[in-house]
Amino acid sequence: MQEQARSFAKAKSTDARVRLLQSWAFGSAISIAALLAGSQLFADAHETVTISHGYTNFGDLKYGPDAVLDYVNPDAPKGGEFSQWAQGTFDSFNLSTRKGVPAALSTIGYEAILTSTADDPYGAYCYLCETLEYPDSRDWVIFNLRDDVTFWDGTTMTAEDLKFTFELYLEQGITEYRSVYSQFIDSVEVLDDYRIRFNFTESAPRRDVVTWVGGTSAFSKDWFEQTGTRLDESSDAPFMATGPYRLDEVDIGRQIIYRYDPNWWGADLPINQGRNNFQTIRVEYFADSGAAFEGFKSGVYAFRSENSSLQWATGYDFPAREQGWVKVEELPDGAIGTGQGFVFNLNQEKFQDPRVREAITLMVNFEWMNESLFYGLYERPESFWDNSELKAVGAPSADEIAILQPLVDEGLLDAAILTDEATIPPASTTTERPLDRRQLRAASALLDEAGWIAGEDGMRRKDGVLLEVTFLERSPQFDRIINPIVENLKRLGIAAALERVDTAQYIERRRAGTFDIVNASLGQGYEPGQQLAQFFGSAAAEDSSRNPMRLKLPAVDRLIDEIVAAQSLEELTVRTRALDRVLRAERFWIPQWQKGVHTVAYYDMYRFKEIPPLALSPLDNWWYDAEAAEALRAAGAFQ
Repeated sequence: MQEQARSFAKAKSTDARVRLLQSWAFGSAISIAALLAGSQLFADAHETVTISHGYTNFGDLKYGPDAVLDYVNPDAPKGGEFSQWAQGTFDSFNLSTRKGVPAALSTIGYEAILTSTADDPYGAYCYLCETLEYPDSRDWVIFNLRDDVTFWDGTTMTAEDLKFTFELYLEQGITEYRSVYSQFIDSVEVLDDYRIRFNFTESAPRRDVVTWVGGTSAFSKDWFEQTGTRLDESSDAPFMATGPYRLDEVDIGRQIIYRYDPNWWGADLPINQGRNNFQTIRVEYFADSGAAFEGFKSGVYAFRSENSSLQWATGYDFPAREQGWVKVEELPDGAIGTGQGFVFNLNQEKFQDPRVREAITLMVNFEWMNESLFYGLYERPESFWDNSELKAVGAPSADEIAILQPLVDEGLLDAAILTDEATIPPASTTTERPLDRRQLRAASALLDEAGWIAGEDGMRRKDGVLLEVTFLERSPQFDRIINPIVENLKRLGIAAALERVDTAQYIERRRAGTFDIVNASLGQGYEPGQQLAQFFGSAAAEDSSRNPMRLKLPAVDRLIDEIVAAQSLEELTVRTRALDRVLRAERFWIPQWQKGVHTVAYYDMYRFKEIPPLALSPLDNWWYDAEAAEALRAAGAFQ
């Protein structure tokens, strides 16, 4: 289940990431130089300048400038509707502010200068540009833009629009982004209507800079100025953009329909062949996953990425499945794990002692959960880079020790990091019951050492203060998982509770840091870089939606700098393993569960050629079989 936290929201965000490197959110993905054969010039300082259709740090780009993606059907028919569900409610279409609750697929119509694919983890390709130019020093990059890109209102996109958008994010973007990235840009120059140059400061991480600015979305400067819209305020509609889908209908809090733009400028690009195949995309909102599942069974919507192991194991025997109307499949998932887990709010004094965090972690019996609640469908995450070579395994290698030793010498890390095996979640030998008495004894000893002593009433106090722990949650789906943990913690002498709130309260309290423990997905990408500072860096800890645990460790900051400075895949790999090792040793994260497949159910009218290794991407490369849909409709499959 990656139960509710790894919900279809993950699939939605993955689809958006695969479709394009939008704005700052995807500055992490991919970087530096694949050459377009023979295309080299010389800069004023006698540096070699590369002109290319794309950019990669490592190896060669998978695709040429006019290639069709391997995992699409270029002859896929266009038309039909794709429908899915979302939980809770919404009141805004702006993901770039902390005001309001953003709608599902809010960025579906946004396009960026560069785009990525679902089968090339290191490549970034010109999309709104035809070529890019950069010197060996990567002190700057020029994007030579297409002259046929238009906004939804028919006006032409120019370099001025991209400069405006980029600077808008630096001025009005969320604090965690501005605090990290504002120091890396020296200036933005509009060279002419279709050429834009970004100049970088000396401190800018050279491996990240091109894809960072290449992730700039295309918003209409005129529209923003005419409407007075701000990036730091909620918005009742998406911003004026260039993409294949635009908002068609909205019933606030209940339903959203996006419609394919028949005048979309990019329909004939080779990279878009076989993509964006649906005429409309409908999102139905439900208060909770149970109601949403009932809606799926009755045909209210047609695609479901199933994230409940209980539903997957026991729920798919309803009439529509028995009639053959619904297909239930496990599809391959080759991506890095989501890093899903509970995280402690390290600003809470009680959680600043690692012994307390370890003791609470011992009370989570995954083995019992997996057998009794999850039907054996899951594995437990161990790393923020599971399913990749970046994961730390066993004791540190000599290369890792060389990176970690200076931090130990300076007193920033305990010397045990040099010899201990990488931290993995404690494994219980008890699957018959939620409480493992062996782990209860170990946890009790840790709390005793930390000064949290059980009184006559069995409850633990330190300096007269009761040890209280509350899990903040918004989904009823988590009740059956968290309640046994709460009972285990009570047996340990902790005043534990589950507090379930609505979506708006959950988002606000998570942002404000008014919680003890919440869910978080901390999984990372194949090419970690400066974005790590938003997840784990001290500078953004007090105001970061990506660092809910409020982690502030100088050793982690130093390791992030080392990763950012890595110039080869080998350097990147060993430095990331060192960081992974240190993060896991801090025990701010209680790993939950994950699986190596996509568990999906859909009405038998959707088709795909193959599932690419890095994303499920139903909105990107699936299509609608009109004949099959009509047969389902005639048989009474839909309401």
